[in-house]
Amino acid sequence: MQRDSTSGVPDSPPGSGASAPGSPDDARAADQAAQAALVRRIAARTAQAGGWIPFDEFMAEALYAPGLGYYSGGRRIFGLGPGSGSDFVTAPELSPFFGRTLAVQVREALDAAGSDEVIEFGAGSGALAEQLLEALDADDAGDDGLLRPPVMYTIVELSGALRERQQQRLARFAPRVRWLDAWPQTLTGVVVGNEVLDAMPVKLLVRRAGRWHERGVVAAPEAGDTAGGRPFVFADLDAPYELEGETQAAPALAGGAFVDGSVTEIHPIAESFIASLAERLARGVVLLVDYGFPEHEYYHPQRTGGTLMCHQAHVADTDPLVDVGRKDITAHVNYSGIALAAQEAGLDVLGYTSQARFLINCGLVDLLAGASVAERGNAQKLVNEHEMGELFKVIALARDCTFDPVGFRTGDRSHTL
Repeated sequence: MQRDSTSGVPDSPPGSGASAPGSPDDARAADQAAQAALVRRIAARTAQAGGWIPFDEFMAEALYAPGLGYYSGGRRIFGLGPGSGSDFVTAPELSPFFGRTLAVQVREALDAAGSDEVIEFGAGSGALAEQLLEALDADDAGDDGLLRPPVMYTIVELSGALRERQQQRLARFAPRVRWLDAWPQTLTGVVVGNEVLDAMPVKLLVRRAGRWHERGVVAAPEAGDTAGGRPFVFADLDAPYELEGETQAAPALAGGAFVDGSVTEIHPIAESFIASLAERLARGVVLLVDYGFPEHEYYHPQRTGGTLMCHQAHVADTDPLVDVGRKDITAHVNYSGIALAAQEAGLDVLGYTSQARFLINCGLVDLLAGASVAERGNAQKLVNEHEMGELFKVIALARDCTFDPVGFRTGDRSHTL
């Protein structure tokens, strides 16, 4: 994600009076009411828990509380710039050549799995699904000399607002596209997830007196139930956090190289997601694209501030306790933890590399041969080292599929995991 968070929508000016239904003032009032309801919901949950909740629970509420959270409240999230009212841009929104190039690897993986089904988790605006279906349909028409049945496409989407947007965008592919709001019992084919892992709630840890302690959230003194200001503050548990058995990162964090005051994240929910995926994957390939690092980079002692970030109006900040529900909260992926969770659940790691190397391996340069200057400029951002090319990584996991995936044939970094 080229997620580029600032203040929320300002209050209406004094004396502005009543607003016509559907006016900007009306929308602003509704947004403020929804945010206040979300703050009350989190405050009530905190009170029921004895006054403190772990950060991962706060993050889950802020992002996914039904009808109120950042992803579930119907906000416009994806777009090319703040002028669109969006907060960040993802690779498929930036350039259609992302999906067209990824389709090369998806097609090879479908053939290896002997399947005609793609399953996407968290399809966002539907842009990636549209690009994959267009490219795969062109391929299935016989461009490579092979005739195949049409690809079936399943989207697992928890957000009703995003699902509606996806359905509008993908209407021309009906009835080959279906939507689910829960896991299928069995998965066969190719699973795709673009910027899914980074949005999964994380636990925050802080280093004190040579031990890790869990950081959570409490209601701010005299915060009330207002949406403005800072309704919550951080608070750390006194008892040291027991890492063993909770996360794949336990060995990396066990040493004494970290200075007191260091803050980092662990990813038990993302690791559990991979384990659940493996449990249901009968045969097939999983392709995950996200920003992140291998463990030795993620938990380097000099990374004292962790990776937690927020995004709003294409500006980044590090304070998730302000503008709750109005901005994205995200953390980079520990790819070593993902790989270990996959292997422990019986999956093979087929490859791991940078997004730039993956797209180039899959033929991005050739696909751009007939593109316009503007199209090439946007596609270049997918592979530029200082933009998305190096920070974003791709990992391929598989069950019962042995092949040499094209996206990792040069520059595979699996040995760094």
